[in-house]
Amino acid sequence: MEKFDYRAVIKNIPHKPGVYQYWDNAGELIYIGKAKNLRNRVTSYFIKDNYRVNAKTRVLVSKINKITFTIVDTEIDAWLLENSLIKKHQPRYNVMLKDDKTYPWIVIKNERYPRIYWTRKIIKDGSKYFGPYASISMMHTILDMVKEIYPLRTCNLPLTPENIAAGKFKVCLEYQIGNCKGPCQAFQPEDDYNRSIEDIKDILNGKISGVIRNLRGDLEKASSELNFELAHRLKRQYDLLDRYQSKSTIVNSSISDIDVFSIASEERYAFVNFLKVMNGTVIQTQTLEIKKRLDETDEELLTIAISEFRTRFNSSSKEIIVPFELELDDPGIRFTVPKQGEKKKLLELSQKNVVFFKRDKLDQYEKLNPELRTERLLAQMMKDLRMTELPRHIECFDNSNFQGKYPVSAIVVFKDARPSKKDYRHFNVKTVEGPNDFATMEEAVHRRYRRLLEEGEPLPQLIVIDGGKGQLSSAQKSLRLLGIETQVTMIGIAKRLEEIFYPGDQYPMYLDKKSETLKIIQQLRDEAHRFGITFHRKKRNKGTLVTELESIAGIGKTSAEKLLRHFKSVKRIREASEPELMQVLNTRQTKTLLEYFAAHKTDPAIDLPSS
Repeated sequence: MEKFDYRAVIKNIPHKPGVYQYWDNAGELIYIGKAKNLRNRVTSYFIKDNYRVNAKTRVLVSKINKITFTIVDTEIDAWLLENSLIKKHQPRYNVMLKDDKTYPWIVIKNERYPRIYWTRKIIKDGSKYFGPYASISMMHTILDMVKEIYPLRTCNLPLTPENIAAGKFKVCLEYQIGNCKGPCQAFQPEDDYNRSIEDIKDILNGKISGVIRNLRGDLEKASSELNFELAHRLKRQYDLLDRYQSKSTIVNSSISDIDVFSIASEERYAFVNFLKVMNGTVIQTQTLEIKKRLDETDEELLTIAISEFRTRFNSSSKEIIVPFELELDDPGIRFTVPKQGEKKKLLELSQKNVVFFKRDKLDQYEKLNPELRTERLLAQMMKDLRMTELPRHIECFDNSNFQGKYPVSAIVVFKDARPSKKDYRHFNVKTVEGPNDFATMEEAVHRRYRRLLEEGEPLPQLIVIDGGKGQLSSAQKSLRLLGIETQVTMIGIAKRLEEIFYPGDQYPMYLDKKSETLKIIQQLRDEAHRFGITFHRKKRNKGTLVTELESIAGIGKTSAEKLLRHFKSVKRIREASEPELMQVLNTRQTKTLLEYFAAHKTDPAIDLPSS
């Protein structure tokens, strides 16, 4: 098969805004993209050193056998055309917009005495639709409030002037209980009914202030005319609307007709939140999940989502609030990145929503696929600790001693962010005299990795040292002697402020106290401390008992060690019977030992604090 000559095609692509399509050799459309400059964008896919050409993009490029394009007047036109084409053709390599359900709408029917109800199906018959509503409970709350304030018909009778005048219909139970004013028998004039419909449209559009203002005027008029029954009914309507507005308004009511977007992304997914604001009230909100296909940037994903949301909600807002600058230039739309004030609060609200949605979705995925959580944790650690590879194998060192006596070092191993207890090790310090924590750390690290190198075992990607600059410097010295200091990332964690130190760095790094990376490091440190202390206490108890047994007349060092080898623990020696002790000691030694234990009821091997 003849190789695709992209150079010949690119020569014919103009420097104009538009949409480009990539096709494979089977004639299948595999990717659709938009561009401010078509030739520059298409060319970027075929430049090997370009930042856009990652592994996934190389696969896409390798399948391209044909390029077509459509020129438009502006970048915004390209943006809208791209969105509609993606939704129609759903190419394999475009991001997947997950929307597996039909959202509900509130419809005001195009008819005489219009009915109001909710539906999931849009019929193009001139009816007015409001929504869609991401939360069906919120939609029902709004619909119930509207019906409580404005009694409307629920029947589907053809209420033409002729039918009403002919007296074809009779009022039903809804009229009797006050849920309808009886337009079927001309008890409610059509203009009065339509005024209610106009108020309802304003409420559903977020224009509540004007409705409340008119209600307040009608209430004052009814009160001045001593029409207390009407005043009571208007007061109830006023209170309902006022409460609804107080729950909905989050910013100054002067902020009108604005779209707000924010994004939170992971390695495989991105989530975009949309808020529709009218007169300071959030009247629509929804979060969209996007599955990445080609490692798209947040800017690209947000641009796609904005187009999708504005099409879905039929939004024509002239101002869009976004978290960062976008390369979109349209004279009819102003993109705002707020730094403070009410618009900043709106953006923060959107960001809170998208972060919560992302966390909830990822938790669901990770429960079904635990390996996803592991990969995400490791990727986050790699990013937070400025590593070049995933820390699948982590080792942590800790030292313990008591006033320089019984010094030990412990190492714990985590693989794929979980303890690997079969790989835990401890060291009896051989070359250090006295309380020298730095020299102890240097010996332990050197012995550990010298052995790994001799046995051809793989090195960890990350080494954690329990301690500050001094311990870290000593550990780094050992790695340097072994010639592996550039092969492994090493950090130290200081206990007091949970500071993270790097070799040679003067200042520490601080991780967020709630970050999962810090929690893993703390777990490593605590596990190393627990494992080291356990071994240290065993060694100290053994040493304390041997020393005390040697002080008993007739029992020397050899006999004391025989007792420990045979009975394994201090408790068992104390609880041993005379025949059992006779298996190790002679008659005189046994009698002496039993008399000693009888005179010393408490355990001589008292646990002492360690460092």
